[in-house]
Amino acid sequence: MKIEQIYTGCLAEAAYYIESDGEAAIIDPLRETAPYIDRANEDDAKIKYILETHFHADFVSGHVDLAALTGAEIVYGPTAKANFPIHLATDGEILKLGKISIKVLHTPGHTMESTCFLLMDEAGNPHALFSGDTLFINEVGRPDLAVSKDTSREDLAGFLFDSLQNKILPLPDDVIVYPGHGAGSACGKNIGKELVDSLGHQKRTNYALRPELTKQQFIDEVLNGILPPPQYFPKNAQLNKSGYGSFESVLANGSKPLHLAEFEQAMDKGALVIDTRNKDAFAEGHIPGSIFIGIEGDFAPWVGIVIENLQQPIVLVAEPSRVEEIVTRLARVGYDNCLGYLEGGFDAWRSGGMEIASVNRIPASGLENALQQHPKPVLDLRRFAEFNGGHLGMALNHPLDYLLKSMLTLDKSQGYYVHCKSGYRSMIGASILMASGFHGITDIAGGWDALEKTALVPKADLA
Repeated sequence: MKIEQIYTGCLAEAAYYIESDGEAAIIDPLRETAPYIDRANEDDAKIKYILETHFHADFVSGHVDLAALTGAEIVYGPTAKANFPIHLATDGEILKLGKISIKVLHTPGHTMESTCFLLMDEAGNPHALFSGDTLFINEVGRPDLAVSKDTSREDLAGFLFDSLQNKILPLPDDVIVYPGHGAGSACGKNIGKELVDSLGHQKRTNYALRPELTKQQFIDEVLNGILPPPQYFPKNAQLNKSGYGSFESVLANGSKPLHLAEFEQAMDKGALVIDTRNKDAFAEGHIPGSIFIGIEGDFAPWVGIVIENLQQPIVLVAEPSRVEEIVTRLARVGYDNCLGYLEGGFDAWRSGGMEIASVNRIPASGLENALQQHPKPVLDLRRFAEFNGGHLGMALNHPLDYLLKSMLTLDKSQGYYVHCKSGYRSMIGASILMASGFHGITDIAGGWDALEKTALVPKADLA
């Protein structure tokens, strides 16, 4: 028996490969299929099952393509309704995999079809729980993503409590918990950094599993402080239910080199330019109207947060060696309409004599003087919790997560200084504001990490 966690840091997502006696199961695969097929081929194993813990909202799963390529059966838990063939497993159903078995545990709460998969070893003993978004390390899944006219988030939180109490807590303490996400995922409020734990340890340390917790207390605690989900979440969930186009076709289309004239033509027809270079290169010079989302950061989630239309045509400014990676990461969150990349990169744009924009930047140490010389508001683009943990007294908190809406309250002619923690998010924000017609945008290089070392932040404020 083999169990391997395949973790993708950009999405804080864990897929799993399980193999026994020449048969394999994949749990919650990402969009691309090659890693799973290649892994099974290494073991000379046949992929028998694609087990989905629920209809994911934070990424588009690879279940449809993987099933088409391997003949594997897509398995969802009770109540799931999809527009493609699935095996609708019943609660308690046993799936045989080589010399081991997998028990289906229907655990509604995060979503109504949410299901955990309990791996039973060759002796029939509970060995590992693949808990999806029901149970994380030190956290549980948010119960507000499947709200409907008939089911409130309070209802879902109550279902989650019952699932934990009746299906998971009775399991032996030595069962290994393999969650669907790690720290940084928006599918839970405060997921721990560990990627695996024993159920016994979680029973002792996870606030949501405290034995004295009443159902109402659980509901109140789990719902307290939940922020609105990113706008792409319901759209990805719908794609996972309805199906999608072939990833191989998406990759081939998105990886096309475009001559400058072809690139301009795509822009004229409404394609959005995403510049994936590093923030310093973008600030120095970029295509007017382009959006910066650097490939070195949490690229896919930020694409999902700041680009509202999944069908938006996209063209790239990127290093050729990274185009396939970029298109793959776009597809993971449902952006399948990439038309290609600028051949020759930004140098081709520059050498073509085209108009060039830049982002005005100042060091954090120069902000105090800049405010005296050119007074204008400071926008702190960090999240609420970061802002509340320390900020400039004059700063206005406009988290990048909600900037598309909150910038409607800002004055385009006012001019603003912008910063985040280290500079990645503020460059995204600056590019969005500039592309939206804002003038006088100045990025504070180094962000809060640099600002807190200046005289603008008294040391008492950092205590």
